[in-house]
Amino acid sequence: MTVNIHEAKTNLSKLIMLLEKGEDIIIAKAGNPIAKLIAYKQVPQRVPNKLKGKIRLKEDFDSADDEITKLFEDTL
Repeated sequence: MTVNIHEAKTNLSKLIMLLEKGEDIIIAKAGNPIAKLIAYKQVPQRVPNKLKGKIRLKEDFDSADDEITKLFEDTL
């Protein structure tokens, strides 16, 4: 849906209800789009150390395979 600035200011509460229903709204000035209203989506709060003790890495997880190492050495 596209509305002009004056209409957006006049009908802000109606536009918010449309946003809650999932509709995006374009605000235009003299027929040219200048802004897009979209519904705000709450981002879940990150929890530090949530996976502590649940992920295990091998001691050599960062060691390079001999074949891959040779490919990089050949390009230098």
